[in-house]
Amino acid sequence: MTNVQQEVDERTHLTSSNQFELLLFKLGKDKVLGQSELFGINVFKIREIVAMPEITPIAGASPYALGVVNLRGQVIPVYDLPAIVGCTPEKLNILLVTEYARSTQAFAVESVEDIVRLDWKQVLSAEASGAAGKLVTSIARLDGNQDGSRLAQVLDVEAILQMVAPSATADVNPSQVGERLQLPPGTIVLAADDSFVARSLIEQELQLLHAPHEITKSGKEAWERLNAIAQSAEAEGKSARDKVALVLTDLEMPEMDGFTLTRNIKQDPRFAGIPVVIHSSLSGSANEDHVRSVGADGYVAKFAAQELAETIRRVLSARG
Repeated sequence: MTNVQQEVDERTHLTSSNQFELLLFKLGKDKVLGQSELFGINVFKIREIVAMPEITPIAGASPYALGVVNLRGQVIPVYDLPAIVGCTPEKLNILLVTEYARSTQAFAVESVEDIVRLDWKQVLSAEASGAAGKLVTSIARLDGNQDGSRLAQVLDVEAILQMVAPSATADVNPSQVGERLQLPPGTIVLAADDSFVARSLIEQELQLLHAPHEITKSGKEAWERLNAIAQSAEAEGKSARDKVALVLTDLEMPEMDGFTLTRNIKQDPRFAGIPVVIHSSLSGSANEDHVRSVGADGYVAKFAAQELAETIRRVLSARG
């Protein structure tokens, strides 16, 4: 029990140092080069890893659905991750059971290779690196070197779920967000998320709330934008608070994660009074504890339009 607690504490500590752990796995040979590449998912999303159990096919399921499994009394849908990504495995040997955005699902993979501890600075946005794909959110340099040859593609699970289960990431329903926000004149909501699916949903919601906004693709980009806003405000004899009503940030982002972004904002006197709401698929009490430890003003698990709108209103009301 002591060893288990020590492992949990070590992983918890990673959130205070812009680090995380990435589960590496293979899906078989790709259809372009015929190579077997490494893919990754944040360990915090993985509930368990199990040898391939018996799967019950479901009539009329989507082409990527293999069926369902019964794990300790819970019936969980199983998706063929190699087929989704476009790879051909020799055999599907392992199930990755994930908890993501208020749902539990399993992905079949060929093999699990390793768990590596990385700094978010080793992870580059797929869009920024010119390697953008609809299902890949970022590229991880496993060796830590600029010219490191070991790379892993970090999958965008939000995009994958939209592909295999569209109802899980449906468009925002206007009736769920309520009345328009009353932001202080001249202010915006600054949002940060590396998933194009999440950015689309956030934008829909903020538009329905009639909230002026800017959306960035990483914590680093949001931090750089905040610094630029602070400089502009100072030149006008104003504060950053006169320009930014609220920051809405994801947790998992290349180069700088949401924990580090939040901590930077809360420790910088230039941004005093600007509330931060964390909006993440990493749900659970442990992550909520981390959120409180870095000083965030609110936490919402993705994606619930009504809860997000209510949280933003509550935080802005407390801001006065």
